[in-house]
Amino acid sequence: MKTYKIALLPGDGIGRDVTEAAKAVLEKAAARNGFSLVTTSYPWSCDYYLENGSMMPGNGIETLRSFDAILLGAVGWPRKVPDSVSLHGLLLPIRKAFVQYANIRPHRLLPGVQGPLRSENFDILCIRENTEGEYSGAGGRVHQGTDSEVAVETSIFTRKGVERILRFGFEQARARGGKLASVTKSNAQRYSMVFWDETTERLSAEYPDVEVTSYHIDAMAARMVMAPESLDVVVASNLFGDILTDLGAAIQGGLGFAASANINPDRSAPSMFEPVHGSAPDIAHLGIANPIAAIWSGAMMLEHLGETVAAGKVMAAIEATTARGIGASPGRDKTDAITASVLSALD
Repeated sequence: MKTYKIALLPGDGIGRDVTEAAKAVLEKAAARNGFSLVTTSYPWSCDYYLENGSMMPGNGIETLRSFDAILLGAVGWPRKVPDSVSLHGLLLPIRKAFVQYANIRPHRLLPGVQGPLRSENFDILCIRENTEGEYSGAGGRVHQGTDSEVAVETSIFTRKGVERILRFGFEQARARGGKLASVTKSNAQRYSMVFWDETTERLSAEYPDVEVTSYHIDAMAARMVMAPESLDVVVASNLFGDILTDLGAAIQGGLGFAASANINPDRSAPSMFEPVHGSAPDIAHLGIANPIAAIWSGAMMLEHLGETVAAGKVMAAIEATTARGIGASPGRDKTDAITASVLSALD
């Protein structure tokens, strides 16, 4: 029997609840499909930071390196630890150390879910550059607390980084509907974004079967609201992709349905899978967090591991659950009830 080693990082707030839900579903799917998941949980979180002065131990990256995949719940608790500390102490170091440069976020309405738009016929796959760009962390502050204070944040765009995320986007478009939308703001950012546009145009010659359109970020935001059905694969930089995917989550019914994968495409290190709803401190410990985004992220993990049949069955169980109205409306159903319905649907 094939066995996969999975690292669980439940993290903060509702991350713990949704990770447990996803674990239960994934373990049942594995048992039903002839493989097993061996999970190890690590308590790295804001509570861990308050006790130890770091979001994870010094050997955290090497500890995770031995796993086949990582399932993350949520990171952050602003009242305890600044987001800039929690994000740069756990999530971003993992993405960068394991070269998880492709962040994948699917956006479509599940059966029974009512989105805020009239359009229901959309299926958008957003590809976000995940390791450089605007979130490179290059910069600093001097003369802090004085009238002369200066803050500098430098975006880093490398030829290697831009080419590889665009190629990833082209390959995804080729495997789907054959359309790629590349998103920049090259009319205002005349160096980095013009460079991105030029790279897109140059690479498009290698993919004559893919229809490529370049959009400015503001025009893309409007298009995702006004005509989401016109889009197939969208590729964008770290910051622009971050913003657009939250908009995508809104049009698919809310962050409770927003799954994601941080992919190392050459599989030289583990990839990480996570819902993007955050730790939601206001509803933590109430048992009402929607676990569907976490379970959907788990299905993406199974697909990445090559267990495509099991991944498809998990997605079918999610869809059967929301089609019955369970988990389809924010805050109406308990976490345990939604999880139980998905587990039942797997049968």
